Amino acid sequence: MTQPKILCLNGPNLNMLGVREPELYGRQTLADVEAAVRTKACTLNFDIDFRQSNFEGELVTWIQQAHGSIDGVIINPAAYTHTSIAIADALRILTVPIIELHFNNSYRYADRAFRQLSHVRPVATGVIFGFGAAGYIVAVEAMHNLLNPPFPKG
Repeated sequence: MTQPKILCLNGPNLNMLGVREPELYGRQTLADVEAAVRTKACTLNFDIDFRQSNFEGELVTWIQQAHGSIDGVIINPAAYTHTSIAIADALRILTVPIIELHFNNSYRYADRAFRQLSHVRPVATGVIFGFGAAGYIVAVEAMHNLLNPPFPKG
């Protein structure tokens, strides 16, 4: 039996974790997050394809290329959450669980109301936000539960 393959995509500016607004996003780098995700995924027998891009089209291409070859998607679209219909449309091609992930609870920032809009959310199986970098571990565990339901249906 092959390991489930999970695509973990990260949008613009996430390569600047640890530098950009550490009071909001923490001091962990994206490499730190990736290492933690890989460790957790290994314990759950997942194969993780972890990527980051500042370019919308590249994220869309990766999603399209994943069609038929992955078992789930964890995506932190970052600022593209609020602007990219293209990413949402690409995700609609997939027939696997999709988890939308964010470091912060956008509802806490009334002055950033635009951040409450998500084009990805209607496509996502579930959403995780507000747990900082630890949200990635929660997302991997949630994906495991989506692919291996702990409770019988019905």
